[in-house]
Amino acid sequence: MIGISWALIAQHVDAWTGTDLDQGAAVLEDRVRAAVDAIGLTPEAARHWPTDFLVPVVESLRSDGATALGRGESWSKAAGPLLACACPVT
Repeated sequence: MIGISWALIAQHVDAWTGTDLDQGAAVLEDRVRAAVDAIGLTPEAARHWPTDFLVPVVESLRSDGATALGRGESWSKAAGPLLACACPVT
């Protein structure tokens, strides 16, 4: 099992637990996008948010996170106001 948790500073905290890392990454991405949409960013900020913050974290989870979890280790990544971490759950 894998546990993934994330925080969007001063806005949103959430978590997911399951066995499929790709599913967990998709849940993280969907839920963070929904939380950011609810904030009501300016159009320019909304355009930059995914590429500057969300995509780097999700891509790192799918690559570096998968490697760390495969070794039984934890992973974490922050980009701007987004922090995510993943760890094996026993």
